[in-house]
Amino acid sequence: MSVCIVGWSHSPFGRLDALDLEALIATVAQGALTDAGLAGARVDGVWLGQLNGGFVPEIFASSLVMQADPGLRWAPATRVENACASGAAALYAAADAIEAGRARIALVVGAEKMTAVSGVETTRILGNASYVREEAAAGLTFPGIFAQMAQAYFERHGDHAATLARIAAKNHANGVRNPFAQMRKDLGFEFCNTVSEKNPLIAAPLRKTDCSLVSDGAAALVLCHESLAADFRRAVRLRSRAQVNDYLPMSRRDAVSFEGPRRAWAQALAAAGCSVNDLSFAEVHDCFTIAELLSYEAMGLAPAGQGARLLDEGTVLRAGRLPVNVSGGLKAKGHPIGATGVSMHVLSAMQLCGEAGEMQLPGDPTLAGVFNMGGSAVASYVSVLERAR
Repeated sequence: MSVCIVGWSHSPFGRLDALDLEALIATVAQGALTDAGLAGARVDGVWLGQLNGGFVPEIFASSLVMQADPGLRWAPATRVENACASGAAALYAAADAIEAGRARIALVVGAEKMTAVSGVETTRILGNASYVREEAAAGLTFPGIFAQMAQAYFERHGDHAATLARIAAKNHANGVRNPFAQMRKDLGFEFCNTVSEKNPLIAAPLRKTDCSLVSDGAAALVLCHESLAADFRRAVRLRSRAQVNDYLPMSRRDAVSFEGPRRAWAQALAAAGCSVNDLSFAEVHDCFTIAELLSYEAMGLAPAGQGARLLDEGTVLRAGRLPVNVSGGLKAKGHPIGATGVSMHVLSAMQLCGEAGEMQLPGDPTLAGVFNMGGSAVASYVSVLERAR
């Protein structure tokens, strides 16, 4: 039994002062229904991925999706939260309901309004997604957490600050092609690799260009049971998916090993009956550039400590054998927490259907890998997608 994506919508990401959370949710929900050619009354369930944590006053947002279409009234609606993987968590919950026979058609929305609070408050809210008693309570922020990962990686494998700068430069160059991206500017390697007034150290060794953006934004998907896929103009199959959760405290694990993401990738690829080398492209969770570097190794593209060679050889570049983050990733596209996992699946589906516009890869990509992560490699979601029709 399989689940297919048959409609989608994506807002711009960035500082969207004219749109509150309700407007973001309603806009993409209606857009996805329209894209699928579907009336709201045919939807059997609604799942909203959203962190919140204090970004907005609304703590009961699931039924805001119904503002998009009066036909959605009476459909069961649930808000799903799993830190920065809230979007993928909502998608997987909807897919579970379809596979269980509880729904035939589902609407999944990921949304976050982050810019209505101060930068200090944003840092505090995000920090609370760590193991608070040992991490946030000790003053450790998420840039600080991923800086610790980078420091540990450098201690084991040598200074890779330039490697991180190459990842940032790659993703910003890719983001120029993405009409939804918050930052559509090619910053270049030298800028990303140089500490300056415009690119200060945030938490050594991470510079500003090593950190993802604070964003507003939303994305939505319509899912259906595969038996209904012929009713829609095109469909993308969830060939496999895997979720792995690790201990929350970093003190209980070796965060640099990325063991949770490694296990999730292995499980998803095995379930799909393919290897990482069969993928046409991948969208991975580059909340910080060190996360993308560690993802290369967790995917099995390179042994531990050798991820840099994928940049040397051009493997993960747009023109390479397995392009990574052709959307610009979180680094350039932006990272509205609850929207991110849904966005990754939307943009991957667009690629597989040849509908990605300037972002479109040549050669008819056939298999996509998607990795959405919550926290410091705590919640890991990996999907393998293929075009069904």
